[in-house]
Amino acid sequence: MNSTNVLSCDELRAITGYQRAADIERCLVEQGVTVFRGRLGPWTTIDLINQAGGLKPHAQNDDSYDASIL
Repeated sequence: MNSTNVLSCDELRAITGYQRAADIERCLVEQGVTVFRGRLGPWTTIDLINQAGGLKPHAQNDDSYDASIL
């Protein structure tokens, strides 16, 4: 896969240590990661892994403001 945010089946294989695509998918799904099935095996994104870990993406308009701007 070309995008740096997408993790291919081969990359997930190296990360999880599992060899079979079904084992990789099961491992990720059990941890709450959204996994997609592709022709070359399961794939996901870094954002979906972070979301499963409780991290929320930072929105561009999600700045903090203090009372001094009023």
